[in-house]
Amino acid sequence: MNLVARASLTNHKNWAIAMVVASTLLTVLPGCGIPTLRNPLAGRELPDTFNGEVSSENSAQVGIEEFFNDPILTNLISQGLTENYQLKILGEEIEIANNEVLRRRGAYLPFVNIGAGARLDKFSSFTLLGADNRLNTLPSGSNFPSPLPNFLTAANVSWQVDIWRQLRNSRDAQILRYLGTTDGRNYVATRLVADIAENYYQLLALDKRMENLDRTIALQEKSLEFSKARKEGARGTELAVQRFQAEVRKNQSDKLVIKQGIIEAENRINFLVGRYPQPVDRSTEFFDLNMHPLSLGVPCDLLLNRPDIRQAERALEAAGLDILVARANFYPKLNIYAGVGYEAFNAKYLFMTPQSLVYNVAGDLVAPLINKKAIQAEYMNANARQLQALYDYQRIVLNAFTEVTNRMSKVQNYTASLEIKKQQLEALEASVDSATKLFQGARVEYMDVLFAQRDLRDARMTFIDAKNEQLSAIVNTYQALGGGLVNFQYPNGVVVSMPESELPSPTVPNEDAPTLLPPSPEKGEEKKE
Repeated sequence: MNLVARASLTNHKNWAIAMVVASTLLTVLPGCGIPTLRNPLAGRELPDTFNGEVSSENSAQVGIEEFFNDPILTNLISQGLTENYQLKILGEEIEIANNEVLRRRGAYLPFVNIGAGARLDKFSSFTLLGADNRLNTLPSGSNFPSPLPNFLTAANVSWQVDIWRQLRNSRDAQILRYLGTTDGRNYVATRLVADIAENYYQLLALDKRMENLDRTIALQEKSLEFSKARKEGARGTELAVQRFQAEVRKNQSDKLVIKQGIIEAENRINFLVGRYPQPVDRSTEFFDLNMHPLSLGVPCDLLLNRPDIRQAERALEAAGLDILVARANFYPKLNIYAGVGYEAFNAKYLFMTPQSLVYNVAGDLVAPLINKKAIQAEYMNANARQLQALYDYQRIVLNAFTEVTNRMSKVQNYTASLEIKKQQLEALEASVDSATKLFQGARVEYMDVLFAQRDLRDARMTFIDAKNEQLSAIVNTYQALGGGLVNFQYPNGVVVSMPESELPSPTVPNEDAPTLLPPSPEKGEEKKE
């Protein structure tokens, strides 16, 4: 049930008093049934350090060219940022969000329509209208025609006065979601940078695995030839020849598997950069890559540098504004209607002023009074969605902190592991050299040479894999810190931020509907109204 008060142009004192009383009741009574909002559970504070590690610099501020220091890789990344289809799809999502902002912006402005129309009515002589038309006469003395034409041209205005900022809060929430889509796209861009770099380094690792097999095969072929010579000289057996031959064939077979891996790694890169399968140019450096050293900064830097955290923050602010939008439904809405135009039964009289002039002005003040369960339910749903957004923000911050800690720990452990593996390789290379010389001097069996060569091959493979894991950890740590953002032209690449004048106001006009904002990176305290 609705109480409706219609305001018209009148000077009657009683009507004015009645309107004031009705307006007061419509304003006061609906606010009595607003339910109390639920508060969130206490969250955990962001630590001051990454398990005791901090630095004055932050790798997230280092550009892609400077960090990777590989023109071939950075060229692939640039192609991916402009040609990747997922980024193009997200670019259209940004366009949709921007158009939604424009739609919400127009909702709180007056709607003006202009048009013209014509109609023809035949009234029954046995109805009130038909009898009036037959009895009434025009100023010229003639009767109204039957059927009766009607011509109209007019302009109409309708306007919902945004007295509670409901429409503007809805617009501001959509602006925040628009900015959130840009942050979401930026996060995908950082992930794309990391994916291209990871696959690039995996491709380099596969090249080194192929080189390792070639070196091992060359070494084993020498041992095979020596075994054949010993057999012909009656100093060896066919068994040694067969074992070395089998080992050579095994490694030649493994080369084909690695070759397939190279093809797949190249095509993963081609897919990420938005092109059809083709050979991928790459550096020959792998073990001595000159990458920029990692700097963690401090944990609160994540709030500024991680696009996914900024996206969650904007979603949280938008959810707070949604509560204000839902709250405004408890209060009356003021709608104003007006129209002006010309109307006549004959087109030659249509623009005679003031005889054919028509106009009207009206206002509606409408508020819910009884059966407000639907409004209350939407209000509480907005509260629940705000709590969801808060918990999602806290989850994303926790995940970001954990990612940095895990990946930096992986970088440190694999770096230390590589130093030990280098010593292992030096020992195994010396053992292969010694075993080969002893075998040629008939002082050890062929199995000793075979095992030494196999151990060296496996150790080199393990070293290559460990180096690849270290590089992958460095790349992912760079991405986890928020690195990998570049300025590129939207829609071919860069996201255009909305001007500061278009951003919503951070103030909340009603203390009963708080916006749960995340902690400020400058003060580390929770923002309040």
